[in-house]
Amino acid sequence: MNGGFEIKKILNNNVVIAISDQNTEVVLTGKGIGFNQKQGERLDESKVDKYFVLIDKHEQEQYKLLVPNVPESFIAIMNDSISLIEDKLDSQLDEHIHVSLTDHLSFAIKRLRQGLDVKYPFLVETQTMYPKEYTIAEEVIQHINHKLDVALPDGEIGFVALHIHSAITNRSVGKLNKYSALINQLVHVIEDSLYLGIDRTGIDYLRLVRHLRHAIERSELNQPVEAHERLEKVLKEEYPVCYNLSWKLIKIMQKELRTNFPDAEAVYLTMHLQRLSPK
Repeated sequence: MNGGFEIKKILNNNVVIAISDQNTEVVLTGKGIGFNQKQGERLDESKVDKYFVLIDKHEQEQYKLLVPNVPESFIAIMNDSISLIEDKLDSQLDEHIHVSLTDHLSFAIKRLRQGLDVKYPFLVETQTMYPKEYTIAEEVIQHINHKLDVALPDGEIGFVALHIHSAITNRSVGKLNKYSALINQLVHVIEDSLYLGIDRTGIDYLRLVRHLRHAIERSELNQPVEAHERLEKVLKEEYPVCYNLSWKLIKIMQKELRTNFPDAEAVYLTMHLQRLSPK
């Protein structure tokens, strides 16, 4: 940060909207930086602990509405939590996490205090798909529980992990939730088709879910997959049930995601299914 800032709007004693010397609207945080200040006054950068830019106009307006309606102490805890996440990842997150995660957790705590418990149905899938984000999310929830003397349910770890991955990849939380739901659906189709129950703690489940996640992401990015025609022929002949099931799963993904999957995906998926099938 170079130079100072002109205050545009005071959201609370510790958060202000300001205009930088580069004429960019920024969010400034710091203990007491908004106290006894007025719109149009200059604010020295030495008083600022952190600043970030919300480029999206809708997110700017959301944050301006959100901050005055939650306790100042909670905003400070969220800023600390986001700094914790960035330190653990050793990288800066997309700034939309300041809006999305703060909004989500403030509402989650409100529900908790009202005695309402919203279950997150894809906790195991999220933990398997995003293990690093999940581990960091556990620390974030522990930090918030300690600071606010609450006991957020484990499902919130899954939600926070999604928000972290969203801020890393710039994919919406809604899209990531859709992926988790789709993979959950595919696993149930596999269990029904192969007449088995898959151990959610086993290595084969871990490999399967991560393969499905990467297959979905490859399709989204239109990335090619190396073809193995000879191997495909062998798998088709030796494991017809798993091969046909792999195509059933691919068709489900194509329908849900409205995108195409290369034929080679069936080869790799068949190998994962064969590991799972009864010997």
